[in-house]
Amino acid sequence: MASHFDHGAPAGIAARAKRLILQPKAEWPRIDAEPMSVRGIMTGWVVPLAAIGPVAQLIGSLLFGYGLFGIHYRPTIGAAITTAVLAYITALIATWVLALVIDALAPSFDGTKNPVQAMKVAAFSATAGWLAGIFGLIPSLAFLGLLGLYSLYLLYLGLPLLMKAPAEKAMSYTIVTIIVAVVLFVAAGMITGAIARALVPAPRLGDGTISGSVTVPGVGKIDLGKLQDASKQMQAAADSAEGKAAAGTPSAIDPAALQAMLPGAIDGWQRTETESSGGGAAGIAGSNARATYASGDDSFTLSITDSGTLGSIATLGGALTGQSSRQTATGYEKTAMANGHMVHEQWDNSAHSGSYGTMVASRFMVSAEGSAPNIDTLKHAVAAIDPDKLASLGK
Repeated sequence: MASHFDHGAPAGIAARAKRLILQPKAEWPRIDAEPMSVRGIMTGWVVPLAAIGPVAQLIGSLLFGYGLFGIHYRPTIGAAITTAVLAYITALIATWVLALVIDALAPSFDGTKNPVQAMKVAAFSATAGWLAGIFGLIPSLAFLGLLGLYSLYLLYLGLPLLMKAPAEKAMSYTIVTIIVAVVLFVAAGMITGAIARALVPAPRLGDGTISGSVTVPGVGKIDLGKLQDASKQMQAAADSAEGKAAAGTPSAIDPAALQAMLPGAIDGWQRTETESSGGGAAGIAGSNARATYASGDDSFTLSITDSGTLGSIATLGGALTGQSSRQTATGYEKTAMANGHMVHEQWDNSAHSGSYGTMVASRFMVSAEGSAPNIDTLKHAVAAIDPDKLASLGK
């Protein structure tokens, strides 16, 4: 005979859920004695309760987004819905599989195989976890979902009773089932994530809405709104480069052209050797030219790098609203914005060596690194590259 769960009323579900949480020792015997069907349990109990968490997280993520350490992220509607639907489906499947496992294990612990009783155990013991999913409505309270671990206690109480396992083997049966349940639901979460990533493109900074700022040690304060805008520019540049690649149009400057930009001498420093290289794959291309300059025992390398399709990453520098610096016993390191471009500078007084680099035209990185009397020598070397001429190569 099928139970009323085939067409269960919300009021009846709420009352039983309350009794399971507050009076589990008294409620399990009622569940044990009540005639039900696998289908009735699934449609009348599992289907409505398993939806609580995914629906709450869907609403919470779209209304409030997620926030941590000054970062705020709100997913796109498509990504949020896809994740919620997958989480719901895997929860239903995991419950059904757990019931099969419980039933299959019963003889090993002198219990009685019974698919309906096994489904009762899998479905009703999960009640606490499903109810705790409501905290996903407010992402900042999601950690309270840990209260769902009470479901393990419900399983501990209900499993031996419903599957008729003898007292001396009840604990072993319960422990094995708990291990299987934990592994099963962790696997379900991993599967949900994997499928979601396959169906929905991995979130970029341009997806959804991001606001706020965060201070990163060694980098500085980052405006996440500007970072999102920059990512959109990067994506546009990448899409454009991909189109060029498909049409057979080079997306990076010929290394020989970059090498021609390197001067024969810089303030008395003579060029001793040059080298250039370039290449690409999967629509991403780049090129580089570098030269070594020497004066006495000191030498440094001046290089020009065209990052091709990835050149727009330079726009991320606009997200930096300040500068960062670090002092050491023998030198310093700092990163700052100059004329809208990021500049990185490092110097060690004891070794008389360091590096200086900057972006040109949001595409080319010009840098000098090596030993020299002071950092100004490296700065002059970078300045020897005509930025206007270099920018014209990218047009």
